[in-house]
Amino acid sequence: MATLSKREKDIFRLIQSDCQIGSKNYNVQMKRFIHHVTREGVPIFKIDETYENIKLAARIIAGVQNSEEVYAISSRDFGQRAVIKFAKYTGCSTNSSSRWTPGSLTNHKTSQFKEPKIIIVADPYADFKPIKEASYANIPVIALCDSHNDLKFIDIVIPCNNNSTESISMIFWMLAREVQIL
Repeated sequence: MATLSKREKDIFRLIQSDCQIGSKNYNVQMKRFIHHVTREGVPIFKIDETYENIKLAARIIAGVQNSEEVYAISSRDFGQRAVIKFAKYTGCSTNSSSRWTPGSLTNHKTSQFKEPKIIIVADPYADFKPIKEASYANIPVIALCDSHNDLKFIDIVIPCNNNSTESISMIFWMLAREVQIL
């Protein structure tokens, strides 16, 4: 039996964590990331594109000189632990509470004010406020997007199932590993 390459192992990990499965109702903007739709109406993402976008996002994150200027956000419970672990292993910063404080990226008088170079969001629907604030401050946004998410103000899309803890954890684990390698 032939041994698998690193890429094949990673794609196998993504499939095992159900990263390729989207939600039934999908946004037209996400259509380019969908490989096909099953008979049940469930969209299946192009897993190669997910893998390539993880690598692209990791290169961008690793290119930031001070890793604390990368800000990882998740207001939903699904992604909280993954974001905290990602921040721990990459040295980036994260929001301490699950609730977003308005003005954290735009109002320098707030106590939570930050000026990150990049923000990473686990769910664009739940975290639309930080994405919108980032657009005001010209901060690039990397987002884990499911098939129903809107791509407004998002610069790099990692197409995946962001409704499952296993999927979000696998994406953030692979992202952290690639950042550490680079």
